[in-house]
Amino acid sequence: MGFLDGLMGNASEVELDKVEKELKDLLVSTEKVEHAYKLIRDLFVFTDKRLLLIDKQGMTGKKVEYHSIPYKSVVHFSIETAGTLDLDAELKIWLSGSAIPIQKKFNKSLNIYKVQSVLAAYVLK
Repeated sequence: MGFLDGLMGNASEVELDKVEKELKDLLVSTEKVEHAYKLIRDLFVFTDKRLLLIDKQGMTGKKVEYHSIPYKSVVHFSIETAGTLDLDAELKIWLSGSAIPIQKKFNKSLNIYKVQSVLAAYVLK
């Protein structure tokens, strides 16, 4: 991931073993990280049980907020593919009880269809 991609809000795929090591205290013993995306310091993680949004705050990133979203809470999601002038793809996820979606932008090199497929596989069970 390029520095400018991070500044523009774009996410890129990251290595799963590094993410599992970083989240070892949060994951239950039978939980596996399936896919993970990094946005500067923040993480967007799909496990086989839930979606984790990790928000590293402050200058040092030592303060961290963890959002754990069970897949059953996802009521609607959409993707917007990258275009000719708009080089970003976007994933929007609506949760039950919330009118405003979670929005994440992905750079053009990432296959947004793959991300959508991972989410769909868990939400549509």
